[in-house]
Amino acid sequence: MILIVLPILCVLMFELGLTLKVEDFKKLAQQPRAVVAGMLGQLVLLRVIAYALASALQLPPLFFVGLVLIACCPGGSSSNVFSMLAKGDVALSVTLTAISSIVTLFTIPVIMAYTVAHCGTDGVQSTIELPVGKLLVQNLVLMFLPMLLGAVMQSKWANAADKTHRVLSKLAFPALMLLAGIFFVQHRDTIADNFALLGGSVLALLLACVFLAAALSWIMRLDGKRRRTIVIEVGMQNAAQAIAIATSPFILNKDEIAIPAIIYALLMNVVLLIYVGAFKLRNK
Repeated sequence: MILIVLPILCVLMFELGLTLKVEDFKKLAQQPRAVVAGMLGQLVLLRVIAYALASALQLPPLFFVGLVLIACCPGGSSSNVFSMLAKGDVALSVTLTAISSIVTLFTIPVIMAYTVAHCGTDGVQSTIELPVGKLLVQNLVLMFLPMLLGAVMQSKWANAADKTHRVLSKLAFPALMLLAGIFFVQHRDTIADNFALLGGSVLALLLACVFLAAALSWIMRLDGKRRRTIVIEVGMQNAAQAIAIATSPFILNKDEIAIPAIIYALLMNVVLLIYVGAFKLRNK
């Protein structure tokens, strides 16, 4: 399984790097409120809601860690496509995904170490071990380096980067769905036994984040274009990274921890497609 996850994650991060342009960052420096709103939603809101839900629902330790893990991951690269479909600010979406991808390289080890320690209070700490150093190294190798290579290619060979991006952007979503499908089939019995609990908690996390991200954008007086972008960016997570951390033999090495991320990967596309569809229907 890990031999499928790691290449997909590397390709997704490389594809994100191909979209990074200096001009986008310069434009957004003139509208910091949108960036602040996005970062608050992505880096704070998601984590707090996930932790509160996992605690309130008293999820089993492995699923508790899994729900918090998917919330700790950065925005998914598909959020840029969804923002385009919703007539949002694609430059804002790309920038927020890039910033969260860099910041979470360092925040994931800290938050997950705390989460694993918290689960240890239930007497199961010995079953969940988190080698923070290896997690940081894996994040740097699988996320930062591919993204950096993509950014360098965009900077040096823009035409080639744009052509490569057009190809990879069409493959990113099917690759993630293939990964989710394989994992779903592989662990169908465990998922079926716990779907009511996990499906409900994941859906609650998604809906709470969508509504609160919209409220946060409204409070910060962002226009509709940027508000839609913030909602999509906060709701769409990099499930491939969560699966890579959960299943990696060097990190958590527990497939069960990846189950919330798999369910999230499936539900987030349904929820956000409904959101985009509702916007398009209202416009008509």
